[in-house]
Amino acid sequence: MISLKGQFLAAMPEMGDERFHESLIYLVGHGEEGAMGLIINRPIEDMRFIDVLEELGITGHDDAIQLPERVRDQQVLRGGPVQKGRGFVLHSTDYFREGNSYLVNDEICLTATLDILKSMAFEPVPTEAMFALGYCGWAPGQLENEIALNGWLTVPYARALLFGTSPEQRYDSALGQLGITRASLSGAAGHA
Repeated sequence: MISLKGQFLAAMPEMGDERFHESLIYLVGHGEEGAMGLIINRPIEDMRFIDVLEELGITGHDDAIQLPERVRDQQVLRGGPVQKGRGFVLHSTDYFREGNSYLVNDEICLTATLDILKSMAFEPVPTEAMFALGYCGWAPGQLENEIALNGWLTVPYARALLFGTSPEQRYDSALGQLGITRASLSGAAGHA
C-alpha cells in the first residue's frame, strides 16, 4: 500500500457526497487502519479564532482587544463532518510537544490540545498555523475505493497550499499544481 499521508485530495465533480463538493483535504494520516484528513478550504462564516479563544475561556474580552489582528481575525475552518466540535491545528514544526503533537512530515504537525491554542494566541510559535473544527475519516480501504471510483484527485504536498494561499484559493491552486482547472475536470473516469 502506498500511503498518501501528507498529500492533498481534491474532490472531483462526480463526488457523490455534497459535503465534499470542491473540497481540498490535507491527509494527516493514511495507512492500513484507514485515513484522516482536514478540509482546508472551507472557512466557517461568522467565526474567527478569537471567538474560539473566548468560548474556551483562554482570553477574556479585554485580553482579546490586545491580541494582534492576525490572531483575532484568523479564519476557523470546517475541517470535516466527524466530531465537528473538536478542534485541530495544522502547524509548522517549530511548535512540537511530545505526546501531544503528531508529526505529519518534516514541515507539518497536527496538535489538538488547548496548549497550542494558547501558544497561537500569546507566543511567537507556531509561526504558521490553521485551526479547524472537525475532521474527515475513512475506514480501511474506503479512501482507496473512493479514489478508484474517481471521487478524489491526489495532489502532491506543497507548503504554499497550506500557508501561502488563502482558503478560498486553495482548491484552484491545487488543481493548478497539476496543470488543470475546474473547467478541464471531467467527471468521467478512465481505467487502464
